[in-house]
Amino acid sequence: MIKASYEILQPANSQSFLVRKFDKLAFDAPYHFHEEYELTCIIKGSGKRYVGSHMEDFVAGDVVLLGPNLPHCWKLDAVNVLPSEASAIVIQFNDAFLGDDFFNKFELQHIKTLFQKSGCGVSFHSDTQVEVKQLLLNLVEEKSNFRILIGLLEVLQRMASSDEYILLDQHRVVAERSLAERERINPVFAYLVENFRKQVSLDAAASIANMTSNAFCKYFKKVTRKTFMETIIEYRLNYAIQQLVQTDKPISEISYESGFGDVSHFYKMFKAKMHLSPLNYRKRFMRNITTAAKKMSA
Repeated sequence: MIKASYEILQPANSQSFLVRKFDKLAFDAPYHFHEEYELTCIIKGSGKRYVGSHMEDFVAGDVVLLGPNLPHCWKLDAVNVLPSEASAIVIQFNDAFLGDDFFNKFELQHIKTLFQKSGCGVSFHSDTQVEVKQLLLNLVEEKSNFRILIGLLEVLQRMASSDEYILLDQHRVVAERSLAERERINPVFAYLVENFRKQVSLDAAASIANMTSNAFCKYFKKVTRKTFMETIIEYRLNYAIQQLVQTDKPISEISYESGFGDVSHFYKMFKAKMHLSPLNYRKRFMRNITTAAKKMSA
């Protein structure tokens, strides 16, 4: 069975935190979690980002801060991506990397608040996203350990002072659970992340959680505020929407690739969520893109 893997991080050369630039390998990581905070900036690539129970598209420029033990992974759209066609900058640290009480200082109160928000996963946009990306690009090229440290604090302060963000896993489905509950629910989400486009089995998910199917259904809804089937359909529809607007694949092909075995069921579920048929949704999206392009060229 697929499980949310626990990652142990080891800073090199006695550094108190990790600053790394990855190629495609960064996107091969499974749905996993670790005790450190993680700041990720996507330099190249696009696909799906999974944070806790939240799934969303990502593109180049994506900037996300994750709190400790929050399961996550980034999956590229294309399978045959060259190493040079996907890259990310990743910084990982714990809240005591500068001492146990460092972030309790008055001058750092906004960063401490940012850390509290990161339990949901924080995605930055607009000017903050652009500025943080540039700061990180500068940081990863810096040779001085002292300037790297100062640069990280500047990045944290820039994010902490911004209101250009959204919280991802807003119900804190995973972040505020006890260790025992995380050990139970994390592998279930790992199973969904890897299998929602295929045949997903309630019995298999219940087995991963070491529960009977009936008990698991009640537990899953209590934790996520959604039924197990609602969560699967949400994942599938989110993936289908991405395919509708980014490809010219036939609707039937998208339906099957997204995990819907029956096209008519796909139409029904899609219309219930989006209030449009898949075909009309695609047409409206293309009209909006054309209109926006005309306004920019005017």
